[in-house]
Amino acid sequence: MSARRDWIAAPGGALHGALAVPGDKSVSHRAVMLGAIAEGTTRVDGFLEGEDTRATAAVFARLGVRIEAPQAGVRIVHGVGLHGLQPADAPLDCGNAGTAMRLLAGLLAGQRFDSVLVGDASLSRRPMRRVIEPLQQMGARIAAEDGHAPLRIRGSQALRGIDYRLPVASAQVKSALLLAGLYADGQTRVREPHPTRDYTERMLAAFGAACAYVPGEAAVQGGHALSARAVAVPADFSSAAFFLVAASLVPGSDLVLRRVGVNPRRTGLLQVLRLMGADIAEHPAGSEGGEPVAELHVRHAPLRGIEVPVACVPDMIDEFPVLFAAAACAEGVTRVRGAAELRVKESDRIAAMAAGLRALGIRVEETADGADIHGGPLQGGEVDSHGDHRIAMAFAVAAQLARGPVRIADVANVATSFPGFEALARAAGMGLAAA
Repeated sequence: MSARRDWIAAPGGALHGALAVPGDKSVSHRAVMLGAIAEGTTRVDGFLEGEDTRATAAVFARLGVRIEAPQAGVRIVHGVGLHGLQPADAPLDCGNAGTAMRLLAGLLAGQRFDSVLVGDASLSRRPMRRVIEPLQQMGARIAAEDGHAPLRIRGSQALRGIDYRLPVASAQVKSALLLAGLYADGQTRVREPHPTRDYTERMLAAFGAACAYVPGEAAVQGGHALSARAVAVPADFSSAAFFLVAASLVPGSDLVLRRVGVNPRRTGLLQVLRLMGADIAEHPAGSEGGEPVAELHVRHAPLRGIEVPVACVPDMIDEFPVLFAAAACAEGVTRVRGAAELRVKESDRIAAMAAGLRALGIRVEETADGADIHGGPLQGGEVDSHGDHRIAMAFAVAAQLARGPVRIADVANVATSFPGFEALARAAGMGLAAA
């Protein structure tokens, strides 16, 4: 993990210009994973140079896959085929990447060699039983202490396909089961209580897997080889979200975000911000990596509190920290329900955001699965991000309307998902500096 760092954030000025945020983290992870087990060479353009995605690439290098990085944002993955991975001689370190650990659990469950997945202190606290138990139903042999990393995965001669209904909607668990399904006898089908992000299904189909999907359900047939292909990674909507909210909040802002991935299972925040009164225009710009992209043009507009539609929650789970920031600066009360998943992310994001907003003078009432945020003037003060990258960036956004400087503690993990955030934020007009 990176050395601890703090920020000082304060009102800067109106946000202007046209920004290109880094590549989509979810697509970057999956492009390397599928490229590694495909036949042929996969070129990934727009690869996110974050600590999480680099950790995924390093894991596959340890598993015998040759991965070249001829320049920043590019990876050349020399695939070894479904059965060409080699055993690592030490535990595989996923760092802070929950996506990597959960998806790798599925992919490695079908190998004929043993593996151990480890992570940093934060990842080692995150629940893994939700992915372990259905994989065990497929025949995987995975041991974990009280459902947490390290995960000890025993080699399996054959997995069996299952028809599994997720008790809680989770794109990561669905993806792990589909990847395991590549190695299973028969068909693996996953049914969701609510549709979640379909990155894995889209990319499996693009790589030639026998994969069929509709919103809320996906199936893959085992035993089909994957074929390498070029992947162009779109800009990450979760990274763009911080600038969408900042430009909405700061008077005089007029900002364009270039070629942002707008997968409908990812962009619930757009709908919610518009319900709050945001002025965000979406201009379609084709597709990249099998994902629809658009230029997003956002202008300042006063926001009002709303009751967030529960149907939007699965499509914006990573954007809730910055939504809390928007709600704190909106007029009236914003009510969030159905977001219990936030309790088990990199931190307890409901508790962390509530505590930080209260420290800045905002009234927040927590519930088990959400919160009521009462908009009002933000004071200066000190908040703790708890090492959570999205919490840190959300408070940097909220501080743009604070009445004094805000010290944000423990921001080093921003590099896991958004390297260069500080410089890009300052270039856009935000007030942000290292403490």
